[in-house]
Amino acid sequence: MITDPLRDLPTIDDVEDAAQRLKGVTLHTPLLRFDALDAVIGAPVWIKPETLQRTGSFKMRGAWNRISRIPDAEKPKGVVAFSSGNHAQGVAEAARILGMKATIVMPSDAPRAKIESTKKRGAEVRLYDRISESREAIAAELVKASGATTVRPFDDAWIMAGQGTAGLEAAKDAAAQGAAFGSLICNASGGGLLAGVAVAFEALSPSTEVYVAEPDGHDDLIRSLAAKKIVANAPGIRSIADALMSPEPGVLPFAIHQRRVTGGFTATNDQLLDAMSFAFHNLKLVVEPGGANALAVLLNNREHFAKRGPVLVVLSGGNVDAELFAQAIARQPPAWRNGGDSSVLRNGDTFASARAT
Repeated sequence: MITDPLRDLPTIDDVEDAAQRLKGVTLHTPLLRFDALDAVIGAPVWIKPETLQRTGSFKMRGAWNRISRIPDAEKPKGVVAFSSGNHAQGVAEAARILGMKATIVMPSDAPRAKIESTKKRGAEVRLYDRISESREAIAAELVKASGATTVRPFDDAWIMAGQGTAGLEAAKDAAAQGAAFGSLICNASGGGLLAGVAVAFEALSPSTEVYVAEPDGHDDLIRSLAAKKIVANAPGIRSIADALMSPEPGVLPFAIHQRRVTGGFTATNDQLLDAMSFAFHNLKLVVEPGGANALAVLLNNREHFAKRGPVLVVLSGGNVDAELFAQAIARQPPAWRNGGDSSVLRNGDTFASARAT
């Protein structure tokens, strides 16, 4: 079990423990099936819709698992977090329920809906410039002044264990239905969700291949796996997937990624918009660009995943500004071709930009 969340790696026991702590607080999101999606992919596909989770993303899971463990004597000092929006809302909501003060450091270009939702949950928001300022440095100054507890977005074992409950639910629900996944696709920014889900599947479905989905230009985890060390993205590269723009994988999550992630693919902005449109028109689900990354990877690499059998796709978030969502759903989704022009890696191979096979 976790004793030092900044050093220890979570185990399946920690994920199970988090699941008990989350009961009555977060939602047990269902596994969904859609004939239209199965027909496009050519294999059975299950969706884990964390878009339906409290605060609109999986982040409430880790935030509650971490913040609820703060000793009572420390709670009056509050919490400080840094986030582009989904972690911000999860931390703000958990702190609100517990009667704690929350200060969130958010980029000034974060979606307006995420900033306003964070404020409405009672948090104080400190905006910063992604290019010229360091969110970590700002958060450190706030903590120094207040004595608050830092709630990291991914480099914390309790955060990862909480996020892993999404995988725990999916694996157990699938087993109850007599289903088994050949592969699962999960988005990653710092990689806490991917790591937690990987821990759950390592224990409950070890034959399932785990794939990471990243935005084009933010393939730091794919390149890190190839290099066998953490590699950062070049600064200043933009993506509409605001939730997936951490510069590099977290140290603790990457230790799990290295042993459990099979490979990864990227999706362009256009592919993300097309996936959002497909999800709305065919699945009746509202998904933000970062949340749609795994679906975009599946749609544009159908042959790769179909030949591996049933697929699980984690839709990680649905907090999208109305203007961008309107732009996405106005698009006519293309007829996806087999393969796709994505970045692909088999863990342990040399990174290459190639068509998926």
